[in-house]
Amino acid sequence: MTAERVNPPELSPPTGFSHAVVATGSRLLFLAGQTALDTDGKVVGDTLPAQFERALTNLLAALRTAGGTPADLARVTVYATDLAAYRAHAPELGRCWRRLAGRDYPAMAVVGVVRLWDEQALVELDGFAVLE
Repeated sequence: MTAERVNPPELSPPTGFSHAVVATGSRLLFLAGQTALDTDGKVVGDTLPAQFERALTNLLAALRTAGGTPADLARVTVYATDLAAYRAHAPELGRCWRRLAGRDYPAMAVVGVVRLWDEQALVELDGFAVLE
């Protein structure tokens, strides 16, 4: 995939996301929502940062298995049950993202939700990628 990150100067400077991504490739990959489930289907991690890392790891595993890389991500949506906690941990979550997925951020949104499918889940990530 080739991706052009578009961040217009008249918009606020993006931190941890891109305002827009122009992606070209031949295959569109839709990634299902991933929480902090382990291979036994149990939510692991008691904190938002721990669950975010596992959910991102799971999302990236699905991406890689389909033949993609983090640079192929065009859009990611984060669903969080506690937006105040997400904001408080944002620097740590950003470091986790950079360590696992690099510095090329997709277009992103964070959405506050009342709860997720698994009651213990604090965060879920889904998205799509454009592959060659």
